[in-house]
Parts: sequence; C-alpha cells; structure tokens
Amino acid sequence: MFYTCGPNEAMVVSGFCRSPPLMIPGGRVFVLPCVQQLQRISLNTLTLNVKSDKVYTRHGVPISVTGIAQMKIQGQNKQMLAAACQMFMGKSEAEIAQIALETLEGHQRAIIAHLTVEEIYKDRKKFSEQVFKVASSDLVNMGISVVSYTLKDVHDDQDYLHSLGKARTAQVQKDARIGEAKNKRDAVIREAHALQEKVSAQYKNEIDMAKAQRDYELKKAAYDIEVNTKKAESEMAYQLQVAKTKQLIEEEKMQVQVVERTQQIMLQEQEISRREKELEAKVKKPAEAERYRLEKLAEAQRLKLIMEAEAEAESIRMKGEAEAFAVEAKGRAEAEQMAKKAEAFQQYKDGAMVDMLLQQLPLMAEEISRPLCAANKVTMVSSGGGEVGAAKLSGEVLDIMVRLPEAVEKLTGVNISQVTSRTG
Repeated sequence: MFYTCGPNEAMVVSGFCRSPPLMIPGGRVFVLPCVQQLQRISLNTLTLNVKSDKVYTRHGVPISVTGIAQMKIQGQNKQMLAAACQMFMGKSEAEIAQIALETLEGHQRAIIAHLTVEEIYKDRKKFSEQVFKVASSDLVNMGISVVSYTLKDVHDDQDYLHSLGKARTAQVQKDARIGEAKNKRDAVIREAHALQEKVSAQYKNEIDMAKAQRDYELKKAAYDIEVNTKKAESEMAYQLQVAKTKQLIEEEKMQVQVVERTQQIMLQEQEISRREKELEAKVKKPAEAERYRLEKLAEAQRLKLIMEAEAEAESIRMKGEAEAFAVEAKGRAEAEQMAKKAEAFQQYKDGAMVDMLLQQLPLMAEEISRPLCAANKVTMVSSGGGEVGAAKLSGEVLDIMVRLPEAVEKLTGVNISQVTSRTG
C-alpha cells in the first residue's frame, strides 16, 4: 500500500526488510501490510516561550528573563532525523516542545547566573547569542535545530532596573541642564561672534569695495593703455601689412619670373636633349659603329699578326732545331774525322805531320806574301849600277825564305829542319 506525506512531516517505515528503518521527509513510500509499520513525525517549526523567573545573577540580584525561541526537527539531515525519531517517535508536538523548552530554560538560567544585570540589560544581543550557541550544541544531539532565539523581556521585583533607570534619568537630566546652559552660553558667544563677524564683514565689504574701485580704476587705466597700444599696433600692423603685401606681390612677381625662367631653361634643356639625341642618332651612333668596326678589324689584324708571329716563331724554332741538328751532325762528323786523323797521326806520326805541313804551306806563304800583294806598284831605283837593286830585292826574298821556317814553327810548333832530316 502507498502512503504519502507533506514537506512538514516525515514517514518512518520499519519491519520486514527495513533494518534500519526507512525515513522519508516529504514524499511517498510503499508499505507491506501486516509485516511493515508506518509512523509519522512532525517537522513543523515550534515556537517556545522560554521564561526564567527570579534567577540570581552573578552579583546575587534576582531577575526574570523571557526569551522566544524557534526550533524544528531537521528533516534534511539523516543523522539528526534518525536521532529525533529515536527520541520523539510517538510523541506529540506539545511533548516535543516541552522537552525542548526545559532544555532551553536550563541553558538560559545557567547563562544568567554567569552574567550581571547590567551585562544582560545593556547587551541583549550578546546574551541571545550565548543562549543560542549553548542550546544549539545540546539540542542538535536530539535532532532539533534552533532556528532563532531572541531576548524578549528582562525585569525584577526589587526595582533594581528601575533604580538603574533613575540614575540614568538623573544623569540624563543633569546632562540636559548642563547642555542647556552650554547651549545658552554658546548662543551668546555665537551671537557676539556673529555681531563681530557682521561688523568685520561690513568693514571687509567696504574695504573690498574700495579695493574693487581701485582695481577697477587701475584695470581701466591699464585697459585704456592696452587699447591705445593695440590701436597704435593696429595702425603699425596695417602699415606693416601693406608693406608685407607689397613685398609678397614683388616676391610673387619674382616667383613668376623665376617660374618663367625655369620653364625657359627646361625648354632649352629639352631642346638640348633633343639635339643631343639627334646628334647621337646621326653622328654618334654611326661613329660608334665605325669605331666598333675598326676595333674589330684591328682586333682581327692583331690576331692575324699574333698568329703569323707565332707561326714565324714556330718556323724559326723548327729551323733552329734543324740547324742545331745539322751543326750537331757536322760536329759529330768533324769529331769522327778528327778522331780518325788523330789515329792516322798516331800511326804515321812524322809522315802525317809533314803531310799536314805541306797542306798548310800555301796558306802560310799567302799570309807571308800578303804585305807584298797589298803593294800597288814596286819601283826599283838604281843608284848607278843595276846590280845593286837586284841584289836588294833578292836579299828581301831571301830574308823571307829564311824566316819562313820560323813562322811555320810558331804556327804549328813543328821544326821543319828536323822533320825533313828524319824523312830524308
């Protein structure tokens, strides 16, 4: 069977298959008849009027305190709900409220006993906080949470609080009288100060007016001077502006002339450039072409001469090599001939030497007779007898013949007389 409950109560299902019991704060649950049991517990907020009559404070003054507390069983906290179910299941709201009231009253009395009347009366917020703190820690174990606690009333039967009020009232009245006297004194002083300030303000106003008049006159004079100065400056500025305008006109004319001259120069430069281009097209380009042609011809001629010189040098080198080879061959032949002659001289000795001498005699005779051959004419002068001249000529020839062997010996190193005597 299904059961439901509102948000202000909780259902507890115990019995078959419900160990521990199932707690449902606001909702529905299925209960098996006969084997399971359903119980309800209220979650409504309880308002408690906590009264503590004639409780002695720390100084022994009996006072009565009344406080208002709001509390409820906490359904959202499973542990607190379980504790509340264990302690209050089957009890009505009045019974639950009575248990909580007695607990709160006990804590309230304990806190009153530790405070003085003045502390409770003057600082009610502190007292309420202490009761709330101490009671909450104890009621939580029962599953109850204290929502709020407020001190409602404090009174006593000994007129202690009334006496405190009289003293305070007397103090307040005294302070009021003193304040009134001070206010009157301050009013008089302020009135005097006000009068003094009024007179001072009047005098100051007159002084300020005089200063203002003086400043007005000074400023007016300064303004007049400035106005006259500005007028003079304006007139001078007008004349100066006229001169500047004329100067600007002249400068503009000069600028126009400069621009015209610049345009003329540009035109002249363009004309010069055109003529240069025309000259370049008609003269310079053909000249450059001719120069390029001549350079190429000169380069070809130079290459031709280089190649001819190289060919000639190669020809000379080859010719030299041929001549050197011929000289070398001739030298080898002469060396072979000389070697053979030396062998013949070695074999025939004196006979070979005579043969060589006889071969050289014509040459020696030629050398000896060369001075005579150089003479163009020989004149023979007789001193009277012809024999003398002939004898002189014969003597000269004989002298040559006599010196011939000496010359041969000097040239060849061979003594002819010895050679001829050996050869017979």
